[in-house]
Amino acid sequence: MSEIFNFLFNQYSTYDIFDIVLEIIAVVFGLLSVWFSKQNNVLVFPTGMISTSIFVYLLYKWVLLGDMIINGYYFVMSIYGWYYWTKRKNNIVTPITKLNFKEKKISAYIFISSIILIFLVYQYFDKWNSVTAYIDNLTTAIFFVGMWLMANRKLENWIFWIIGDLISVPLYLYKGLVFTSLQYFIFTFIAIAGYYSWKRILNKSIQSV
Repeated sequence: MSEIFNFLFNQYSTYDIFDIVLEIIAVVFGLLSVWFSKQNNVLVFPTGMISTSIFVYLLYKWVLLGDMIINGYYFVMSIYGWYYWTKRKNNIVTPITKLNFKEKKISAYIFISSIILIFLVYQYFDKWNSVTAYIDNLTTAIFFVGMWLMANRKLENWIFWIIGDLISVPLYLYKGLVFTSLQYFIFTFIAIAGYYSWKRILNKSIQSV
């Protein structure tokens, strides 16, 4: 039992207590954000902004550049999403919808652009020194698309979150960020529930038209 505990938490012995507390706070607000997203509640954005701003600081300190860029992007998209979700047209807030052909093309563009961007960042800082760098590149692209879709209230956002979360659980565990790995493990189940919750809301809105 002690061997498992040491494997999971030994890396924290070199971390500042302040940083460990910050990681836990960021994880808590991250979980709240995903829960609010599942509930189709606009509080997803302010809680997410607290979490991502903390992670930007921590990931910069830990030189995890791809992850830092993801969280910085989340913060910016949260501002946009907060506005978009509360925007009213004919006194009706923006509804949940599915991707159309144009939006699928935009999603593909975001994915490819993200891959290129993170590649250039890692190339510039000479960080292609581990297999995690390549996985970082992939998950960054997946999460970039997922966040854009969520900000635009698209049902398919959950599919990207589920895929990215499943990859992130072992990735962050390998990096030694146990609390963050646990966060993504819980995220996976919330994302699955979120997909079906949004799908029910979408189907109900279609039937009422």
